[in-house]
Amino acid sequence: MPYHTDRIEHLLSEGVRDKVYPGAVWAVGDSGGVRATGTTGVLDPDEPNVRMRPDTVFDAASLTKILAVWASIGALWEVLDLDLDTPLGTFWDEVVGHPLGAVTTRQLLTHTAGLPLRAQLKNLYGTNLADIRRGVLHEALNRPPGEAVEYTDRAALILGYLAEYLSGRPLDQLCETRTWRPLGMKTTCFGPLPADIASRCAPTEVDQDTNTHLKGVAHDFSARLLDGVCGIAGTFTVLDDLAVFLRYMLDPTTTPTAAGFGAEWTALSLTVQTGRLQPERGLFWHPAPGTTGEQDVWVHYGFTGTGMWISPAQDRWAALLTNKLYYTRDRQPLTDVRNAFRQEAFA
Repeated sequence: MPYHTDRIEHLLSEGVRDKVYPGAVWAVGDSGGVRATGTTGVLDPDEPNVRMRPDTVFDAASLTKILAVWASIGALWEVLDLDLDTPLGTFWDEVVGHPLGAVTTRQLLTHTAGLPLRAQLKNLYGTNLADIRRGVLHEALNRPPGEAVEYTDRAALILGYLAEYLSGRPLDQLCETRTWRPLGMKTTCFGPLPADIASRCAPTEVDQDTNTHLKGVAHDFSARLLDGVCGIAGTFTVLDDLAVFLRYMLDPTTTPTAAGFGAEWTALSLTVQTGRLQPERGLFWHPAPGTTGEQDVWVHYGFTGTGMWISPAQDRWAALLTNKLYYTRDRQPLTDVRNAFRQEAFA
């Protein structure tokens, strides 16, 4: 299959010109590796001579849900034989006797758990980490589980807590030992970043407390409230690490050391798990806009401007990393770029 490098470069350069984002890095590949890649724009408009580079570090935002939570739950599913359809209250002491106890892991992964849609943790539970955890795990549901597909960050936060409970390790340590380092993902980590890595990090939005753009510190307030480590957001990554991760998803034999999750978890996750409910969802992955699960292009986005796509049927993956949040929270301009990028990457 051809890789439309010229078209992709033109598309992404137009995004820089139109101030959709200061810069971008991208790659398209398959189970054999990277087949096309490129960079465009600058790291920071205030420093126009510093160009985007392949090793630019990005605030992954909600890609954390895949790189950390989805991967960790997959490892526990395979190692501990975690039953996705068993109510949490039958094995998780912290939720026994609370509404969350009736919810299943599959419902959390498909956003059908009926969780509250509110995400302002500080306003609801204060700033103490134990109080936040207790509040999230004991909160009343928004509706009975299984009735509707309703996206909420809480699902990832709860699954991160579940992964910690089942593994007996903090989430960042679990990700390091079970997924990132075994795959050779040398840069991916939870923030805040040390100074030497933060120096090559793409800045995101303005921090109202300092009136400067965040750089090496998670944009997501919940992640910052939870000391940088949570299931919602907080990871930082580079293009090479995403390429390794996505390539492994297509073929786990491509790396010398297997990650915690394997081919069965990937295959299950990249199929529609929501029955007749709409919109269709897999397990934390969803069909790319304009496609269905049957067309087999799955995607996950990050609010800062990150995104990754995968198609087992086409043996292809793609990744696009931008810092669009530097300019605006308006999603539509980047949505248009993402859709066009996906069409070229999987043409």
